[in-house]
Amino acid sequence: MHELGIVFHIADSVTKIAEENAVSHVNKVVLQIGEVSAILHEYLQDCWKWNAKRTPLFTDCELEIETIPAVTYCEDCKGQYATVVHGKICPYCQSEHTWLLQGNEAQIKEIVVEDESS
Repeated sequence: MHELGIVFHIADSVTKIAEENAVSHVNKVVLQIGEVSAILHEYLQDCWKWNAKRTPLFTDCELEIETIPAVTYCEDCKGQYATVVHGKICPYCQSEHTWLLQGNEAQIKEIVVEDESS
């Protein structure tokens, strides 16, 4: 289960950003995950909840996941297509000279914090 390691990496990154900005509590982290990244969203959510309970900065912090669609590029016809639907073979020219353009990444999109001035 590599999801726990991913959660630790996210938490470390957000903790560093929170410290740099004098933030005492994070309400939500929005994470974008590629459609073919092999990250299991349910496991990631479970690991996040477990880690949030043991870290005061993340108490009751929500992890929101957005999916980045997988898109493949064809070197022969220069077309782009949905990877999950068509796989490695280009649906336009039947070429195998293709590569994944997007859909394997994981990145923090947004960090929502308490407004301490209220």
